[in-house]
Amino acid sequence: MLLDTASLYYRAYFGVPDSVRAPDGTPVNAVRGLLDFIARLVQDHRPDDLVACWDNDWRPQWRVDLIPSYKAHRVAEEIEGAPDAEETPDTLSPQVPVIEEVLAALGIARIGADGYEADDVIGTLTARATGPVDVVTGDRDLFQLVDDALERRILYPIKGVGTLQVTDEAWLRERYGVDGPGYVDLALLRGDPSDGLPGVPGIGEKTAAKLLDAYGNLAGIMAAVDDPAAKLTPSQRKKLDEARPYIAVAPKVVRVADDVPVPDFDAALPHAPRDPAALEALAGKWGLGGSLQRLLSVLEG
Repeated sequence: MLLDTASLYYRAYFGVPDSVRAPDGTPVNAVRGLLDFIARLVQDHRPDDLVACWDNDWRPQWRVDLIPSYKAHRVAEEIEGAPDAEETPDTLSPQVPVIEEVLAALGIARIGADGYEADDVIGTLTARATGPVDVVTGDRDLFQLVDDALERRILYPIKGVGTLQVTDEAWLRERYGVDGPGYVDLALLRGDPSDGLPGVPGIGEKTAAKLLDAYGNLAGIMAAVDDPAAKLTPSQRKKLDEARPYIAVAPKVVRVADDVPVPDFDAALPHAPRDPAALEALAGKWGLGGSLQRLLSVLEG
């Protein structure tokens, strides 16, 4: 089980009231909410391995070089020689280091790679896996990893993590008319305002799905643009032709990397804390209470 950690702690932050605070008054709603999420996921799915995948770089320069608008609207501050600072709610930012410390004391693997997003770490660990993989994320971009033959599913939270949309090939085909790899083509044609991906102007989700159904994939669609006999409308042909510079680079931006240099680590789900003393100190300082106890009980089981 691979966790898109930031996706989950953002959901926890917005789903748990900020009246949930440490003894010193600091909000810990994201910390406690994430611990509750992990406890529920482990309880319901009993994974052998669990990895909290991390955004060492939420907006990698190599993606920005290809599409400058990529996540540009979410930049809070440009930082020379380091990843730009992302706009984050004031009371969430201080909770992220606490999450890191708690995961370390628990012994839950937390893995990131410099110059890459958590999505890329997830893509790499999925590619390396020799058995079934469940990815837990609220990010539809990762639908591209769905593969029934290899038992790769996306568990997409609908309400907390107690109600998850199990995303497999049948669900993707019913909802979007594509398989996992086809979702990359659909996403780049449609665009994604939340990631600053412009898409092809005038080609929405339904049109993109129809074009992919008719021509198979992005390469097939672009071959049709060059084929006067192809049954594209004049408007579609013109829009796709004018979007060639974007279409040439967008696949590399949208497709998650599968060859990220990740460190060696132990992914095994811990049954007892790696550092009980550190965990006890963190629990006291941050008032982690029932959330931590529930997770420990589930891990022991």
